[in-house]
Amino acid sequence: MAAVQITLPDGAVRDLESGQSPLDLAMSISEGLARACVAAKVNGEICDINTPLTTDATLELIKLDTDDGLEILRHSCAHLMAHAVKEIWGDKVQVTIGPAIENGFYYDFFSEDVKFSPEDFKQIETKMQELAKQKEKILREEISKDEAIQIFKEMGEDYKVEIIEDLDQDQVSLYRQGSFVDLCRGPHLPHTGLIKAFKLTSVAGAYWRGDENNAMLQRIYATAFVDKKELKAHLAKLEEARKRDHRKLGKELDLFSFSEEAGAGLVIWHPKGGLLRTLIEDFERKEHLKRGYDIVVGPQILKTDLW
Repeated sequence: MAAVQITLPDGAVRDLESGQSPLDLAMSISEGLARACVAAKVNGEICDINTPLTTDATLELIKLDTDDGLEILRHSCAHLMAHAVKEIWGDKVQVTIGPAIENGFYYDFFSEDVKFSPEDFKQIETKMQELAKQKEKILREEISKDEAIQIFKEMGEDYKVEIIEDLDQDQVSLYRQGSFVDLCRGPHLPHTGLIKAFKLTSVAGAYWRGDENNAMLQRIYATAFVDKKELKAHLAKLEEARKRDHRKLGKELDLFSFSEEAGAGLVIWHPKGGLLRTLIEDFERKEHLKRGYDIVVGPQILKTDLW
């Protein structure tokens, strides 16, 4: 077979048979490296670790414990969560989108029958753990747009059909893991067994495509890390942040309160809070005057055109 030349970040050039993958290249270096890599950056574009290489290219192997690796882990974990939800509730729930976000990921679901609550998290997490232990291969498949529409129509996934119909392209990519299939650009982990540390954190409402005229979806937020130690540390930080939430402390220390009669988000300062605010403002004012600043005071009410 024809050979392709792969240039690594250190400038080294390696020959591969056309059709071999970044995983094959990693394996040719060491088995340990192959186990540590979950994806690759080929000519600057991130792709699956099993992507066939058919032309000369620059290549950077991506390990799980990197920023890119963590994002891929979280996106794959979003698919795992959707897989678990479908395993538990089946046709009662439709899947929509599930991206990785800062510090975690979410997945939006539509259902007329199922109303998710934090009480459901343990059941979903347990199913996710079961699916992860099966080490299901996560396989990419590229098919025609029309074929994908037919697949998701037969599955009753109306939102996926709508997404595909709006795409201005002839081919789309799907990812399969066991019985679960999802529309996705990727990349993803090579198998679910690499997902070991995750936690569902909250559920909220979200309009389909951010339009209040569309259906209300249920968004489950979660996070994932490379190992349980990192996850535990992150959850501890969240707990500390909750303890220091200004809304919680304001009520506990009798500093301020909010009232719908006054208006959403408008603070009513209690005597203790009013005194604390005055002391801080007086201190800041004196510090600014020391540094040569002038004081100006504007009106509290302005024309709407200014905003």
